[in-house]
Amino acid sequence: MRSMQDEKTQEEQQAEAEQEAQNSCSCDMPPQPEKEYAEAVDESDPAEATAATDDLAKWRELALRTAAEYDNYRKRCVRERDEFTRYATRGLLEELLPVMDNFEMGMQMAEKEKGSMIYIGMEMVKKQLQDFLNAQGVEPIDAKPGIPFDHNLHEAIQSEPSDQAEGTVLRILRPGYMLRGKLLRPVNVVTAAGASTQN
Repeated sequence: MRSMQDEKTQEEQQAEAEQEAQNSCSCDMPPQPEKEYAEAVDESDPAEATAATDDLAKWRELALRTAAEYDNYRKRCVRERDEFTRYATRGLLEELLPVMDNFEMGMQMAEKEKGSMIYIGMEMVKKQLQDFLNAQGVEPIDAKPGIPFDHNLHEAIQSEPSDQAEGTVLRILRPGYMLRGKLLRPVNVVTAAGASTQN
């Protein structure tokens, strides 16, 4: 009987010791910086109160500035990502345009026999290429002889004496294209050098 009571006493002592250890542990207590700050600052002292207010204003301004900078950074990242997505295919399209040029030249040669199956098949392929380019946001630049040279859209390959005003487009050598409102490839043109003068 005594040994049973001794065992219970030991178990009770162990449980009590664990309970005391848990009660004495302050690990789960949340930090209370405002209490520490209140204890650290003597609000009855005007100098300390003013310094504390200045510190608070400084940290609040820093927090607002940091939040604004982060918001600007986030917006810039979104813009750059959208820009990259919109123009990610630019390199591929630039390489595809010479293929389109050569195909157009082949079409011009095949125009003599428009009723042939070869020409009809080429017309179908040309339409597929144009539909693909349109779906990617590629649009041809409207250019024709007689319009003034525009350095934003045109690239002058050569100039020739002409009775037309200097800088007028005389011929289109290669079509140009825009990609979603930005220049993908300029139009190659021949421009007028103005009337030739002979002495």
